[in-house]
Amino acid sequence: MIKEAIIIDGKKIADKILADLKAKIDKDRIDGATPAKLAIILVGNDPASSIYVQNKIKAAAKVGIETTLQKFDDDITENELLKRIERLNQDEEVSGIIVQLPLPKNISKAKVVTSIDPSKDVDGFHPMNVGSLYSPYEHGFVPCTARGCLELI
Repeated sequence: MIKEAIIIDGKKIADKILADLKAKIDKDRIDGATPAKLAIILVGNDPASSIYVQNKIKAAAKVGIETTLQKFDDDITENELLKRIERLNQDEEVSGIIVQLPLPKNISKAKVVTSIDPSKDVDGFHPMNVGSLYSPYEHGFVPCTARGCLELI
């Protein structure tokens, strides 16, 4: 049996998700909850990455999430970047961390991704969060592309 195709309006779904999230954040703020704060790390001067980060900052602002952007030249050492991530992991005011990819060739993506506290890994790239895709337990962050596909389905 062939079913009729359904047109999926991704923008309409995204707008509803953002409106629901803004309402939740506003309510949490009224109830005295600690406001969400997102730390974004950008390494290098890739124009596409810069645009992508600016879009993330705008989206966060729309729903009431404070952001902080930490930009580094592409000559930052892997060790220094890992130290910066560890500081963010320890910072109780920071509720989420994003390290914009790609990273320079001298920095291990695997080391960076696994250095982010899974409870702050907004992209959901930490192995523990990737495992959440295959787990019946609801914890951690699911990678946004996978989450978006699941939502549309």
